[in-house]
Parts: sequence; C-alpha cells; structure tokens
Amino acid sequence: MRDPRYDILFEPQQIGPLTAKNRFYQVPHCNGGGYRDPSAAAAMRGIKSEGGWGVIFTEQTEMHHSSEITPFIELRLWEDQDIPAIAKMAEAMKTHGALAGIQLAYSGINGPNMYTKEVPLAPSALPIRTFTNDPVQARAMDKTDIRNLRRWFVTAAKRSKSAGFDLICLYGAHGFGIFQHFLSRATNQRSDEYGGSLENRSRFAREVIADMREAVGDTMALTLRVSLDETIGALGFSNAEVRDFISMHAELPDLWDLAMGTWEDCSGPSRFKEEAAQEQWVQGIRDLSPRPVVGVGRFTSPDVMARMIRQGRLDFIGCARPSIADPFLPRKIDEGRVEDIRECIGCNICITGDMTQGMGRCTQNPTWMEEWRRGWHPEKIAPKGATDSVLIIGSGPAGLEAALAAARRGYDVALAEARDTLGGRVARERLLPGLSAWGRVADYRLYQLQQRANVQLYPASALTAEEVLGFGFQNICVATGSTWRADGVARQHVVAMPADPSLPVFTPDDLMEGRLPSGRVVIYDDDHYYMGGVLAELCAQKGCEVMLVTPSAFVSDWTANTLEQAAIHRRLVAAGVKIVLNTGVTALLAGAIEINCSYTDARAQIGCDAVVMVTSRLSNDALFHDLRARAADWAEAGIASVKLIGDAAAPAPIAWATFAGHRYARELDATDIGDALPFRREVTALALD
Repeated sequence: MRDPRYDILFEPQQIGPLTAKNRFYQVPHCNGGGYRDPSAAAAMRGIKSEGGWGVIFTEQTEMHHSSEITPFIELRLWEDQDIPAIAKMAEAMKTHGALAGIQLAYSGINGPNMYTKEVPLAPSALPIRTFTNDPVQARAMDKTDIRNLRRWFVTAAKRSKSAGFDLICLYGAHGFGIFQHFLSRATNQRSDEYGGSLENRSRFAREVIADMREAVGDTMALTLRVSLDETIGALGFSNAEVRDFISMHAELPDLWDLAMGTWEDCSGPSRFKEEAAQEQWVQGIRDLSPRPVVGVGRFTSPDVMARMIRQGRLDFIGCARPSIADPFLPRKIDEGRVEDIRECIGCNICITGDMTQGMGRCTQNPTWMEEWRRGWHPEKIAPKGATDSVLIIGSGPAGLEAALAAARRGYDVALAEARDTLGGRVARERLLPGLSAWGRVADYRLYQLQQRANVQLYPASALTAEEVLGFGFQNICVATGSTWRADGVARQHVVAMPADPSLPVFTPDDLMEGRLPSGRVVIYDDDHYYMGGVLAELCAQKGCEVMLVTPSAFVSDWTANTLEQAAIHRRLVAAGVKIVLNTGVTALLAGAIEINCSYTDARAQIGCDAVVMVTSRLSNDALFHDLRARAADWAEAGIASVKLIGDAAAPAPIAWATFAGHRYARELDATDIGDALPFRREVTALALD
C-alpha cells in the first residue's frame, strides 16, 4: 500500500492537450541500440511503461540527414521508411498507459555528418564540437537554410505523429541541439534578426514551435529542452538568460524540460554529483511560466522527489539513469515497496553503450537492453529447472546477483564468503573517496536475499574442493573474484617489470585493506578506469606527495565514456597530485622509478618512496580448477554443474560481474544451445535493387 507521503507523485498532470497519469517522467536517454537495434530499444521502453512511468521518451532522434552524429548510434527519422521502427517504440511505450514521446534533434555545430557526407549547418560558421574533435567546420546557415530547417522540423513532427507519438521534445540542451546553438552567444554570432539580442536569438525557437503547433499541436504536446547554464563563461547561455528566455516566452512550449549545461554537467557520476544536484539551478523557474516544468538530478529517493514537488521546484520528476536501474521504480513506490527499488549508483556505465557504440549495460539492472535480445524481464524470471540446489562461493557482485536470481527462480541457495563481510570488491571499494553510492550494489542484493527462506548466507567460510564435494549441492558457482597484481603486468608490460625489492610496492587491494604508503608516492596507472585516480586522491588525502604516471594521454582515460574524465583531472589537480601523461614505468629502482616516453622511449628517473601499481588483476580461480581436477568425483557427490563466473573468470567492471551472475542463474538447467547465438539481433534488410 502506498505511503501517503508519496501521493503527490501520482497526481495526473496536464501537458498541452494531453494528461500524464502521474509525475514520473522518463526523459530522453541513449542506450547503445538506436537505429541498429530498434526492437531492443522498443522492448526496453515498453518495460518502463509496465513499470508505471507516466511519460516515456525515446533517445535523441536525428530528424534530417543533413545533421547526424556518427559514430554515435541514436535513432533516425530521415524518411518515411524510418517510421515503422520508431512506431514500434511508441506502441510499446503506450501499452500500460504512458504518454509516448520522441526527442527530435538537429545537431548543428555537433553534427560532423561522417556518414551522410553533407556539409554541416549551424547558426554561425565554427568548428564542429564533438567528443572526437572531428576536423570539420560548419557552414553558417542563410535565410533559405533556416526556412528549410523549419520545414524539416514540421515534416519530422508529422512523421512522429503518424508513428503514434503523443509528445515531441525539441532538443536544445547539453550543447547538442540547434535550439541551444541559436540561443547561445558562443555559437550564435549572427548580426541579422536571428542573432544579437536574446529576443533575436530566440526567434528560431519561436518560429519552429509555431510551425509545429500549427501542424500537429491539436493532438500532440510540444516540449522544449533547454540548458540551465552552459557554464562556459560570459558568452554562454547563462542561468540568468535562461530565466529571461522563459519569462519572455512563458507559454511557448507545453512543458519546459530543464537540464544542466553540458552532458557531463547534467549527468555527472555520483562521485561528483549528489542526488538533486541541479536544484539550485531550477529553483524559481517554475514561477516564471504557467507551463509545467520537468528537471533531472539522478532522483532515487521518493522523499526527495516528493519534496521537489511540494516545494514548487518541479512539476514532473525527470529520470534517465534511475529509470534504467529500476524500470519499476514508480510501481514499487505506488505499491509501498520502496525497499525493493534498485537504486541507481551513479557509475554511468549505462552511458558507455552510447560512447562506445556497443550495447547498453547497467550495474544494478543486468536485464537492461536484454528485454528483447534475451527475453529477460527485470521483475520476472522462469521457475527453476530439473535440479534443486546451488552453492555460490563468493559474495561479490557476481555471486550476490547469481544468488538472488537463482533464489527468485526457486532454487535452494547457499552463499559462502571467505571474508567476514559480505559484498566482495564492492564492500571495499565503497569506502574509497566518492564511491559510497556503489555500496548499493551489495546493499540491495543482501537485503533481498535476507528476505528469502530459500537462502542461507555463510560469511567467514573459506572452502576447499574437498569440502564442496561433501556438501551435496547439485550446482556449484565459483565467484571468488580477483586480486590486483603487484608486478606491473597490464598493457605496457606483458611480463613482470624489473623491480628492486627495496622499493615498497602497493596494490589497490593493499590500500583498500588499510595498508597505505607514505612520503613520495607514485601511482602507476595502466588500468585507465577509475581506480588510479581514486587512489591518487586517497593518498593525497592521507598526506602523501602524489604523482600519477600513466602511458595514456589522459588521466583515467576510459572514464571519458562515463563522462567523468575531465572532473577526475580537475579534482586531482586541486588535491595537489602531479599528473604525468604519455609516460610509462619501465623499472622499479632503489628509491626511484625509471620512466619512459610512450612515443620516443626516452628514459628518466623519478625519486619516490613507494609505488602503487594500478595495472591488472589475477582471477582467483584456484578453487574452480581444484574442482575441475576432481570431475570424476562429481557424480558421486551429486554435482550436476560447476561454473566459474565474474571476475574469477575474467576481471572487468562491476556491471560485467552482475551481468555474469544474472546470466548464470537464468541459464541454470537450461538446454545447451550449442553454437547458436545466445541473443537475438536484427540484421539490415537488403534493398531490392
């Protein structure tokens, strides 16, 4: 039964000619599928409808071929033959009463057109701004171009309507949309009626919305997504100008969709952005217009959501990442099951699907983007197969997820952990600077396991193969994690680097166990994800003189995919960490390290008192191999299967581990599919000519 404190979240709300059934608003977000995997994207949105969201949007949809952002895979609505794919999404969104929205984007200064080879168009002639620094410039639009673009938006609106969508979001935020490019003096340096004053810079938005309202506004709602503050200095579209713009055009769209600055500003990870981090920027904007307002802030707490409504900050609770971590978030609040919500941890691994052109992943929700591909539902799972019992060894993210999913299927589950504390790597990493929210990976699963009568938890229970054989479990899952290497083996070194034993060497495991270096400390980062930067920050906090050395051109290079690389660099500089890029470590000497240039191999020495190796990990798979060596004894012991999963099989980010655990439980007792694909995919149809 719903807590009455949250009743306000379920009040129906008007958006133009439409009514949303509640205030839960899934804002547009990428997923890695886009035009390549439309059925996967449609099924994912359909699950959110089932989960109770009142409004559900697509990701960015390129509305004309003259502006596209290859290599990134979004949706496309270039011609009529694109309609069936997006219509499938609209239909899925509306299956449980949600309003279906499409975000139309013309990327302008952000569209390099690497696929279509069209000359990019923008308000002013400037270099294209992309993640990949493409050596391309845009041509300034003339009046004919602007008239054409207005017509293209109307055409896209009509196609959206025919596809069955209820709402259109015009993208003018994050620096990505043409509406922001016209509004900002940084990208609009025109001297005609479309440039100069805010009134002039607003003209394009007014014209397009008027055109579209005439074409489809009788039945569709039009929303405008704008940046709260570009945060790029005096020329940027500032928070003050946003407020002036909204005051001047109070009734222009049917809803104001507010999002902070750049994508990195708006969707920063929990290490840098707290829940409701944009509250100060939206405060008071709702008073400037009679139209409803939606805002974002990685909302995971229903208390915070309700406060944002009661205090007049927002009319709708905008969510992207929280809707991925738990598509059933609204329904669980409605049913009084707040404790069952899988809270987003803000790791931003979901964004990597878009940034790497792969398929989206979620650390908390391993079923995300597998709803159609593998038939996985986040809240439903098939009953158990022919066997009855599972012993899972290791309580890290893989083991916990395997235990929970197997228990939900009806297996009798025992979970054994060698350490006193359950949670594996998450139990230790959550104590590092900025990573406390990552503890939700363990907290959610441990709580759920503790509610189940068919689960037994055994901390402080290191096991041998002989003991496992004697327990009588039918299925054995080895999820014993991994250990960080101290010998430097990773990418620069494929064998152990030369090392003088007099120089103290530490690993991330040492630091997480409380064994800290002192004095002059070198962090050697050949891992390139978050760990090197986090440990540099930790050592600086403990009073060490820290230098981070990496062969990469960037600190924590891979975190560009999680939108935090620049923030990590800034934080380390603020902490006094000296950053040395494009530099490897070739040897550990007495009281020093030998370094080399990543390009020229020029050598030098740097004095230090200790080195922290952040390189690669070794799988803790000895128990698995001991069990395999006793395979002849399995039948007598009643063992039907022994499986190695997670970091114990191949170390990777936490999301890989939860996926591995979930997949193990889903496939337990399943029929062997041989060489067949374990998932569905869509293949491009060949043209008939």
